[in-house]
Amino acid sequence: MTATVYAIIYAGLLVFVAGCVVRGVRYARLPAHLRWELYPVPHEAPERVEHGGSRYEETDWWTRPVGFNLLGEIKFMVPEMLFLKGLWDFNRKLWYRSFPFHFGLYLVIGGVSLLLLSAIAVSIAGPQLLWGTTGAVVRFLYAAAWLIGAPLAILGALGLLARRLGDPALRLYTTPADIFNLLLFIATLGLLFAGYLLARGPKLRASAIAHGLLTFDTRLEIPGVLAAGLVLGALVAAYIPLTHVALHRQVFHLPRGALGRSGGCRGRRIGEKDRGIPDLSAGVVGGARRRRRRQDLG
Repeated sequence: MTATVYAIIYAGLLVFVAGCVVRGVRYARLPAHLRWELYPVPHEAPERVEHGGSRYEETDWWTRPVGFNLLGEIKFMVPEMLFLKGLWDFNRKLWYRSFPFHFGLYLVIGGVSLLLLSAIAVSIAGPQLLWGTTGAVVRFLYAAAWLIGAPLAILGALGLLARRLGDPALRLYTTPADIFNLLLFIATLGLLFAGYLLARGPKLRASAIAHGLLTFDTRLEIPGVLAAGLVLGALVAAYIPLTHVALHRQVFHLPRGALGRSGGCRGRRIGEKDRGIPDLSAGVVGGARRRRRRQDLG
């Protein structure tokens, strides 16, 4: 059974990575979007962000170099991605349910990432790397992240489920897929959390299982509850890139940052080609023709 669990985990991770890459490339190849200024614009110069302006306030803006305020964008993105600041500002009741779910998932992902990194380091440098204080700190961090993150995410998912089923206004926008996704997260995290608590002995520590996964050590016997949670977690990882549950912020900003700050596939803003004035003649001519056609028909 251990070999089957390992195979499913590897397959789930492979599908997850492939799905994220395919979705990112697909987004990057889309045509350049129409830029709408949603004020304030975080990546503008600090003096403009203070009053919610942009470079288009200046005369002859197309002749000036395009600047970019990376620090301003990070200061806007981090509170929104980690703490859902927009939801806190505009929908406080939903924030109390959505924030625990998302932040709990972040803690779980951070704990699992730390666990895998420590297992990789031990495989390379030997077990003595995590002896003493260093090992105690690492074990405390991933255990704390898991013991806090999993219950927090489960409570948040239960709150979101109750809100979707009990709020008449939100029920109009709720699809069966939304309900299924929340139930799937609750079941997966519940099995993993229960399996983590029920596992006993040094051979069943999270670090031992992570090391066994990396080395494909089939001699390790994983308990049934924990094995079911790991299999379901691998299936969730494979399922996420195929749905709107995907980490859309990261998927959006990856092609945006790599291929140009405009979000377009060639890194060039609409209306700024070759630093020229936007060519609006096609729209004007088209509009005039449509008006004349309506007048002829009338």
